[in-house]
Amino acid sequence: MILSRYNLNKISTPNLAVPADEIFELPEKVLQFGTGVLLRGLPDYYIDKANRQGIFNGRVVVVKSTDTGSTTEFDRQDSLYTLHLKGIDEGKEVDEQMVCSAISRVLTAGTDWDKILEVAKSPDLKVVISNTTEVGIQLVQDDIRKYPPVSFPGKLLAVLYERYKAFNGSKGSGLVIVPTELIVDNGKKLESIVLELAHLNKLEPAFMDWLEENNRFCSSLVDRIVPGAPNPALAEEMNQESGYQDNLRIISEVYSLWAIEGDEYIKEVLSFAPADKGVVIVPDIEVFRELKLRLLNGTHTLSCGIAYLSGFRTVKQSMDNPDFSKLVTQLMIGEVAPALPYDIDMDTATDFANKVLDRFRNPFIEHQWISISAQYSSKMKMRVIPIIINHYKTKQQPPKCLALGFAAFLRFMKSEKRADGKFVGHYNGEEYVITDSQAEVFSNAWNSYSDVHEMVNALLAQKELWGFDLNHLPSFRNAVLTELLKINEHGTKELFFKEAIV
Repeated sequence: MILSRYNLNKISTPNLAVPADEIFELPEKVLQFGTGVLLRGLPDYYIDKANRQGIFNGRVVVVKSTDTGSTTEFDRQDSLYTLHLKGIDEGKEVDEQMVCSAISRVLTAGTDWDKILEVAKSPDLKVVISNTTEVGIQLVQDDIRKYPPVSFPGKLLAVLYERYKAFNGSKGSGLVIVPTELIVDNGKKLESIVLELAHLNKLEPAFMDWLEENNRFCSSLVDRIVPGAPNPALAEEMNQESGYQDNLRIISEVYSLWAIEGDEYIKEVLSFAPADKGVVIVPDIEVFRELKLRLLNGTHTLSCGIAYLSGFRTVKQSMDNPDFSKLVTQLMIGEVAPALPYDIDMDTATDFANKVLDRFRNPFIEHQWISISAQYSSKMKMRVIPIIINHYKTKQQPPKCLALGFAAFLRFMKSEKRADGKFVGHYNGEEYVITDSQAEVFSNAWNSYSDVHEMVNALLAQKELWGFDLNHLPSFRNAVLTELLKINEHGTKELFFKEAIV
């Protein structure tokens, strides 16, 4: 039996929360760009929870922007999926599951653009949510009259323009737009790109006024580890235990945070917020952003190469190793926390760091390091480089653990381009695919320089990658080179940990 709306009354799984029939009749209030597990495990979870409490009463139309994959599973399951919450909350083990019904339908931009533009004209629509990864919010010379436009900002502008025409630029027809991409000031940056695209597309001044005055772009920060679908063996076990087949099933940790910059008007529109204490709407989210972006995401990024090259495949597996756990603790509390590029007291940073370490050790989450490595170079630039630069504002000695993390990143990015266009790395006899828009840059560097010293120097000097010539940081290049040479020579996790902990 497949999970679907019409099979819900046949499901008798104990302690499983299922939606009531009336939820399926709720209007579509949210347009969401992205089908990823983070959106389904966080914003859609909050909306689903609010709908059950009767305080938002709206569903989500999801836009699938890429041409890869299909919407078949969403269509077969009426966009229903099971979310498992597993972890530790205030010292108690939590194991809950629910059938989420926030999503009404999933549309593909390439084939359903007319339907998406129809959603834009709906009087019920109030909110736009996105998660198109860190590389999604970028200015691209885009024609919004294409079916569909190429970029996410282009698609969003086309939706807003269609809405403007449908409502004759009325004041109340504007939308609240909340991007969740992990970049600084994501709302402000998205707004500036959309405005510039409007100018490039030579849209009329009246629309420009409506766009600026009646639409609200809110910067936001999401924080929840949602590693995705369970592995095939566990998925089959869950299907057997639940009595139904769910090909969209996902697992999430219990902890969650969605910090949104906004005022009373934003609170009124995002009326799902009171459903969960994890939704925080405040005028300034910078403290939340810095703690999460640096201590959790930054530590993930710095640890990724070390862990993967050491043979670990999941965060939990690596944290079970005492040496790796000690290394990560030293990295996070000893080097990242003191160098936060924001005025946060060490007690607050240390308290947050300890919570993060507990989350890394969550026995129920299989967070794959290879998934964390996606867009590795972009994450390194956004999350880590500011930490390294800030370290040197108070110290002249290079940060040892940060240098090790950067060196392991460089080694991880060593690759060859396959005939199918994918870049693959090799280490300890294993092959892995590198998912990074800058993969070719690193591949060319490794293949162009026979001398590792020259290669490191050339990569650190690339301002296009880092926004700064890292060779100017005292002894940082030498520290990275020293660790990289050790990795190349010995390649054992024991050496990594012993050298880093000394």
